[in-house]
This record gives sequence, structure tokens and C-alpha cells, in this order.
Amino acid sequence: MYVRISFLLVSIFMLKVNAQETLPIYTDYLSDNVFLVHPSAAGIGNSSKLRLTARQQWFDVPNAPSLQTMSFHSKFSEYSNAAYGVVLFNDKNGFHSQKGIQGTYAYHLPMGNSSVFEQLSFGLAFTFVQNQSDQRSFTGDPAVAAIVESTSYYNADFSVAYHRGGFSSYFTVKNLFLTAKNNLNVLEPLDLRNFVVSAGYYFGLENFVQFEPSVMLQFREGTGERIADVNLKAYKNLSKTQLWAALSYRRNFDADSLEDASYITPILGVNYKNFMFSYAYTRQLNEILFADSGFHQISVGINLWTKEPRAAACPNINGNFGSF
Repeated sequence: MYVRISFLLVSIFMLKVNAQETLPIYTDYLSDNVFLVHPSAAGIGNSSKLRLTARQQWFDVPNAPSLQTMSFHSKFSEYSNAAYGVVLFNDKNGFHSQKGIQGTYAYHLPMGNSSVFEQLSFGLAFTFVQNQSDQRSFTGDPAVAAIVESTSYYNADFSVAYHRGGFSSYFTVKNLFLTAKNNLNVLEPLDLRNFVVSAGYYFGLENFVQFEPSVMLQFREGTGERIADVNLKAYKNLSKTQLWAALSYRRNFDADSLEDASYITPILGVNYKNFMFSYAYTRQLNEILFADSGFHQISVGINLWTKEPRAAACPNINGNFGSF
């Protein structure tokens, strides 16, 4: 009984956190899935990309938070500067869940010459979310009705990206429409704006090892919460296979908390021809932990209609080996 009560309290806290964003931002973007965070990444590379992710927290805790996403983005045609994308997601946390669909339009402006890739990109995404609270498991408490409550809302994100050679940068304002209700069905609109800035640089010897250090900063306007990611990714090419590994450190400077949270995430991945697979494990570094099992995430993907690599560009621009 104590464990169930504790899990309920943690779930309520997590619902408050998740109410601050439509689609939670984890480390998916390091598995060649920047589009999940920044709409301006739609169709930005030399291939169309299909990605599937599954994330599970605390395997040893019943009804622990989980997230599944499916995303696809592509240019409208080979010679078009316009692109589109779509994301489907299912985010579940205890008795609460939210399902959503996001549609994106992006436009890319070439700015460089043939020797160095340079591009300015814009993206606009619209999202529809269906929230559901399943209270049927609380039938032992007469104060809680054994019903399933559902609400829905819509939102939008605006994004800008700039690439030059191995340098990549993104700026996104998430949750532009302040019409979302929180996950506890409070009727007042929430101040959901989340400002996200990312930057990275790719360098190294083609026949040796390549490196890509990057950072991502978030500022949530409604809570004053600040989140910083510091990442390092390394690549090694072997014929038609590319091995890569990443290490991410996240620090959450929560304005409402006496103790800031920090996380570390090692990621291992392999790209074979046009296929991608990665596994990520996130471990919270705080002294007080709800569970010892950490967070597990698997990502798989395929690059479709791959064209020739662009000149002197980062991996987000140039896809995997071969064509499909």
C-alpha cells in the first residue's frame, strides 16, 4: 500500500511536469531524430527519415511512465525547398495518458556555394492532443468517481535553424497557443511556452573518428525552469556500417524545487546502410531515487530516397550509407 501511495504522489508530480509541454523532450534528438524537438529539421537532410522510439521508465514499478513516438519527414520533391513532417505519440503516466498528432511545414533557403553547405530553415508545427485520465483503478476511494475523463487541446511550435559546414544550430518556441489545459483538468489555460536552443559542431577525420559536441538549453516561461544538456557524440565508419556512441548530461534547474535534478545518458548506436538502431539508458544522479532501474529507450529508423552527401556538412544533413 505504501508503494502504491508513493507511486501516486510521484505520478501527480510527473503530471504537473508533463503539463508544461506537449511532447516531452528527452535525448531522442541524439539518435538522429532532431525533428522531434525542432520542426525546422523537417526535410533538412539528403534523405527522408522514418523513426520509431519506445521509452520505458522504472521496469520494476507497475504503470511507470512510458512514451512511444513515430515520426516521418521529407521534402515535397527532390528539387523542392519545402518540406513536411508528421509525429504520432502516446505518452502514458500511471492513470493519465495523452495521445497526439503533429503536422509540420518547413522551408529551407540555400545560402552557400558548392564547397561548403550553408542553409537557413524555418518550420511551423501544429499539434492536436487528446488527454485521458482513467480513474477506474481508484474504486476503493468513494471520493473518486470510477470514470474515464477526456479532454483535448491544440498547440503550435515555431522553429528556425542555421547550418554551415559542420556547424548546426536551432531555435524553437514550443507551445505558442496557450489554450492547453493541464493534465489534472484544471480549466485555466497554462503558460506553456518553452524556448529551446541547440547548437553543435561536427569535425574529425573521415577514415578515423569524428566528433560532435553539442548543447541544448531550455527555458520554460511558466515555471522559470531551466534545463541544460551537454553532449558528446563520436562516430566511426567501417565500410557500409557506422558505429557511434554518445554521452549526455542534463541538469534541471527547477525554480520550484530545493534540489536540482541531474541525469546522465549513455547511448550506443549503429547505422547500417540506410538503417539506424540505438539504445539509451538514463540514470538520475540525485541521492534520493524513486527506483533503481533507470529509464530505457530504443530507437529504430530508416532513411528513404537517400541522395548524394552534401559538401562539408554535419550528420543531420548527410544521411547514412547507400540508397533505398
